[in-house]
Amino acid sequence: MNTTQSPLKHDKVQKPKFGLIIVGDEILSGKRADKHMPKTIELLSQRGLSLSYAEYVGDDPERIESVLSRAFMSGDIVFSCGGIGATPDDHTRQCAAKALGVPLGLHPQAEDLIRQRIKDQALEAGKPYEPDLPDHIHRLNMGQFPIGAEIIPNPYNKIPGFQCSTRDAQVLAQHPWARVYFLPGFPVMAWPMMEWVLDEYCQAWFEKSPFIERSVIVYGSMEASLTPMMLKLEEQFSLIKVFSLPSVDHPVHGRHIELGVKGPPEAVAQAYPALLAYLHEFGASIGPELVR
Repeated sequence: MNTTQSPLKHDKVQKPKFGLIIVGDEILSGKRADKHMPKTIELLSQRGLSLSYAEYVGDDPERIESVLSRAFMSGDIVFSCGGIGATPDDHTRQCAAKALGVPLGLHPQAEDLIRQRIKDQALEAGKPYEPDLPDHIHRLNMGQFPIGAEIIPNPYNKIPGFQCSTRDAQVLAQHPWARVYFLPGFPVMAWPMMEWVLDEYCQAWFEKSPFIERSVIVYGSMEASLTPMMLKLEEQFSLIKVFSLPSVDHPVHGRHIELGVKGPPEAVAQAYPALLAYLHEFGASIGPELVR
C-alpha cells in the first residue's frame, strides 16, 4: 500500500495543497475551542507553505468515513487531528480503514512503542511491569491501524500516529505525495508530530523566504469594479495571488476594501507597485499601506 515516494525526488514546480480535518464533538459543541487550525497555518507559513482548506467533523463514524474517503482521493497532503484513541467515541482509525477498503491490524512497531510506554509508566510508579493486564491489552488498540499504514512518532508519550495513502493508482500517479497523516487531538502531541511530518516529507516545497503580503486600504470602490484589475495582475504576475477583504464597519477606516498581493517577497516587490499604479489609473481613493 505504501507507494508514496519521497517528495524530495519530485519536481518542486508540482506543489501540493495542504488540508486539515479536525475530528471531535467537543469542538462542534463549543466545549473546547479549536487550536489546531491556527497552529497548522503557523507551521505551514513558517515553511513558506499555506493551508488550502479545513473541515470539522463530529464523532459520527459514517460522516468521518465520508470525509476521509474524500481526503484520500483529493491528491493532497491532509492532516487529521483527533479520534485515534481507544475509547468508544474514537472512530478515526476504524473509519480510515473502511475508507481505504482494508482491515485494521496491530502495527508491530506501534505495539512495541505502546508496550514500552506501559513499561515506562510502571517503572515511574514503582510497580511491576505486567504486560498482560486487561487495561494494558486494551491500550494496544491504539496501535490498530489500517493495514499498510506507517507510524508517525510521538515525542510526548511514544504512542504513535499513523499515515496512509490511497490505493487508487491514478491518484498516486498524478499526485505521488498524496497522503493523510493521522495525529492525536491533544495539541501537545499533535503539533510536534505535524512538524516532524513537514520536515521529514515536505522539504522539497519549502520556500526559503516565507510568503509576505502587501496591501492598501481602498475607499469608495466596489469589488466588482476592481475585479478586472485583480485578474490582470494575477495574469501578469503568476507567482502572486491578489486578495480583496471588504469591510463595512471598521472602527478606523469605515467602509473600505483592503486590496493586496501575497506571495514570494521578490514577486510581491514587483506586483505591488503595479497594483498601486493600476489603482491610480482607476482613480481610486487609497489610504494606508500594510505589510504582513
